[in-house]
Amino acid sequence: MAASVLKRCVTSLVKVKCLSPPVSARRWLLSAAYTDTRVWEATEKDPQNLALLASAMDKMYDRNLPVSSLTMSRFVDNISSREEVDQAEYYLYRFRHSPNCWYLRDWTIHGWIRQCLKYGAREKAMHTLKNKVQYGIFPDDFTFNLLIDSYIKDGDFKGACSVVEEVMLQEAFDLPSTRILSLYALGSYLATRPQLTVSEERALGASLLICGLKQDNTVGLSAQLLGNALLGKVENSKGIHAVFKGMPLFWGHGYIGRALAVMERVASASGDVKLSKDTLDFMHDLLQKLSSDSDSSSGDESGGEEEKKEDTIDEDDQAEQAKLPQYASRFKELSSQLESQGKVDSASFQALVTSLAQQNLAAAEKPDVEQYESRVQAWEAEKRRLVQREKEMREKAEQEKKERLRSAKAAAQQAQRQ
Repeated sequence: MAASVLKRCVTSLVKVKCLSPPVSARRWLLSAAYTDTRVWEATEKDPQNLALLASAMDKMYDRNLPVSSLTMSRFVDNISSREEVDQAEYYLYRFRHSPNCWYLRDWTIHGWIRQCLKYGAREKAMHTLKNKVQYGIFPDDFTFNLLIDSYIKDGDFKGACSVVEEVMLQEAFDLPSTRILSLYALGSYLATRPQLTVSEERALGASLLICGLKQDNTVGLSAQLLGNALLGKVENSKGIHAVFKGMPLFWGHGYIGRALAVMERVASASGDVKLSKDTLDFMHDLLQKLSSDSDSSSGDESGGEEEKKEDTIDEDDQAEQAKLPQYASRFKELSSQLESQGKVDSASFQALVTSLAQQNLAAAEKPDVEQYESRVQAWEAEKRRLVQREKEMREKAEQEKKERLRSAKAAAQQAQRQ
């Protein structure tokens, strides 16, 4: 579906291949220091027999009693095999559907992803992430980075983009490192000329747009242009409702118009920001295709009821489609203006994001690692407080039980004397 409009992107990539090594040779991004597990492995663990722990949780659930977040944390911490990952998935699901569902700890989520990566169960991590409402898995930025990087190292850019989609849905592009990894994954995946479904175009478009909005440079603006263009394609073919549903996007028509607004912004900017040529080529091909599809549909009005479009296209959608000739004309004007101003970068989008990763990722890693180490310490302190509270509650419950037994014994003795 998208192969024709992505053709120019790939052609541009071939033309500038001297700017970056082959994709197959770039299957790394995060440093060994960033992905090092020693800080996490050094945290205090509470050794448990998982069989006994599982049995205890089952009994609690059978009696409709709440299982504590500490119990769930201990189960995840003590995973030692691939089979135990499957067991942990089951209990994460049960915990999410229990009265204590809101108390799944951040360190448990982080530990779950790390255990999945450690024991070759990345698909389990993705399953719980994609079904986060059912499992309560909402990772932080650092954890997202580890998961994205694991796919990139395997050359699985489609898998990496699946994680980026979840980052987009959580609007978690706050860390510069996350933005760099995400844009690298998106650019590398598009360079493979994938055949995209409508839902994939929407997810990629939203990811490019929201991530691109976080940075006001050539890469960020090119991502915004490409993202708006992909969303505009979905809007013109399926209607605006197919765009915003389930997405953190602005509910309003005109994504092609917003793509042109990005071009206008670059054309009027005083700095050295540019737009990559292949994203402009993508926009050009897209407008041609949309115009051609619109002409074909308007010229074929003799079909029966079974050939009519579904009611997903309303009058406002049709009004937006009618603007395509104006959009095409405005695109030509802006393209000429950008060319004359020297604001078209000959490097491909994939080459630009690769260069961004090479130049900026190392500097972005340092504050991430420092913040992660502080976060782990905070988690440890909170866990100790919870353990202490659990101990106090157990002691209090035991004391209350003893008092009840003494009271019952005294009452029985008094009854015998009477």
